[in-house]
Amino acid sequence: MNRVLLISLLFISCSCKRVKQTDDNLYSRHLQRNVKLHILHTPPPSDRSLFNLLILNDGQEMEKLGVKESMERLYKEGKLLPMVIIGVEAGDRMQEYGVTDKPDYLGRGSKAGLYDAFINDELYPYAKKKSGVRKFQSVVIAGCSMGGLSAFDIAWNHPDKISKVGVFSGSFWWRDKSSDDSSYSDEKNRIMYSKLKASRKKPGLQYWFYAGAAEEKSDRDKDSIIDVIDDTKDIINLLVKKNVVTTDGIVYRELPTGVHDYNSWSLVFPDFLIWAFPAN
Repeated sequence: MNRVLLISLLFISCSCKRVKQTDDNLYSRHLQRNVKLHILHTPPPSDRSLFNLLILNDGQEMEKLGVKESMERLYKEGKLLPMVIIGVEAGDRMQEYGVTDKPDYLGRGSKAGLYDAFINDELYPYAKKKSGVRKFQSVVIAGCSMGGLSAFDIAWNHPDKISKVGVFSGSFWWRDKSSDDSSYSDEKNRIMYSKLKASRKKPGLQYWFYAGAAEEKSDRDKDSIIDVIDDTKDIINLLVKKNVVTTDGIVYRELPTGVHDYNSWSLVFPDFLIWAFPAN
């Protein structure tokens, strides 16, 4: 075979698996600001309805999470479905992230409802138009820490669009009363836990959770298990107890040395991607 032709064929075979990245801005009437977006996508399938969508909170941290590298490697290995990832840069994350219409005891999370509306009313239609699809094969949302709490709440609110959610060290401690208050109760005052407990919804979501065993030393109930693990497992147990989902619909990962940072989250991110968008 002609050497130049062989090199060209090799280049084509490699480049056809490359992940493309672009940046864009989307003005949000809900948030009253321009939202910066980081968009990654695999080569478009011949049938664009086979495209899948991942919405990532804290899109400004995608490089630290190793998103492009993981996505490209796993797609080349044939482990991922065709997909689009949109990383949404945070604005005032302590106000825009949280639980819809329920600020914490310090008034944080006051714009969580507006951020939810941005994702549902503005980003989702934008993603469809940008990707050239009428409907994605699947839609997943994920985030870390406060972004994880936000992702969980948005997925819970919109199971008509979202099928899976990934929560990395989610801030399920988010509460409407200080834990130093003598009347504080984990059952009543953790906002997301209380919301789930009172809900009659069975949204049909699938859930992926991660917590690191070295993230903190805080242990409110003095059971020798740090709060991030306790809070996450309490959410999992409540979902199962209420028959919202079977254990087959929940994945929980824990790293013994995992701390509360992007280096630890990046170690499990590839496993999350394979769970969310398995090619086989």
